Amino acid sequence: MRYLAPTTLEDAVHMLAEDPGDCRVLAGGTDLLVRLRSGHAEPDSILDIKRINALREITGEEGGWRIGAAVSGAEMREHEGLCADWPGVVEAASLIGSTQIQGRCTIAGNLCNASPAADSVPAMVAAGAVARIAGPNGTRDVAVEDVPQGPGKTCLEKDEFVASIFLPARPEKSGDAYLRFIPRTEMDIAVVGCAVSLTLSDDGTCTAARVSLGAVAPTVILVPEAAAALEGTKVDDGALEALANACTKAANPIADKRGTVEFRTHVAGVLARRAANIALTRAGG
Repeated sequence: MRYLAPTTLEDAVHMLAEDPGDCRVLAGGTDLLVRLRSGHAEPDSILDIKRINALREITGEEGGWRIGAAVSGAEMREHEGLCADWPGVVEAASLIGSTQIQGRCTIAGNLCNASPAADSVPAMVAAGAVARIAGPNGTRDVAVEDVPQGPGKTCLEKDEFVASIFLPARPEKSGDAYLRFIPRTEMDIAVVGCAVSLTLSDDGTCTAARVSLGAVAPTVILVPEAAAALEGTKVDDGALEALANACTKAANPIADKRGTVEFRTHVAGVLARRAANIALTRAGG
C-alpha cells in the first residue's frame, strides 16, 4: 500500500487522478481506518490531505464560512464565529464519536462515508450547505443533500474528493438545531435524526425554513413539505403539528434490532417539533 501526502490541493488532485488503483482519501481517518482494520477496505493507496494547509482552515466567505475538509470537529467547536452562526451544525458535528474521535473526525468525511445515520449531514442540509468537490476538471459545487446517493455511495467520481464545505451567511433572526434519538446516552448511532433551520420576520413570522431527516431513508433527506408547514406561520402549535406530520409521512425507515418502522416514523415527528422549538428560540422567537 502506498502512502501519499500532498501539501497542495493541486498535487492532491494530480496524485488522485494519476493513481492507477484503488486510492482512498484520508481526512480524519475515523471511518477509513476502521474499514482497513476490519478488512472491509484494501486500497492500493491512501491519499492523506491533512498536510494541505488550505484544507485545515475555517475562513469567512461571502458572510458565511468555508470549512476545509481536514478541519476536525474539535476545531469547529472552538471557532466562536462558526458556533455563533450555525450552532446546530457544530452541535451535530460534536456528536460524532468520543472526545478522542472529535480531534480527528471531519464533517467532509462524515458526508463522504454516506451513512444514512450520519449526524452532521442533516444539520448541513438544513443549513443549505454546499460541498466543493475537487477533481482533474477543476472544482464543482454540489448541495450537500445531493452528495449521498445511497448507503456508502456518493456522487463523487473516482478521481474526485470533497475539498471543503461552505455554510452560507446566516440571515438575521434565524436559528438552527439538530437532535437525534439513540438508545444510549452517548457514542451511539442515530436511530432517527432531525435538523431544522428557520428565519423569522420582525413580527415573528417564519419566512424561510429547511427541515431534514437522518436514519429514516437510504440517504439523509430534505423535507420541503415540513418546511412549508412552518413558513408563513408564527411557528405555533398548529404549525408544529403540521411539521411533525410532514416528517412522519416523509420517513421511510427500515426495521432492525435498534428500532421498528413504527417507532422510527413516530420519533421523526417528535424530534422535528423539538428541533423546531430550539431553532425558534435561537432565532429570537
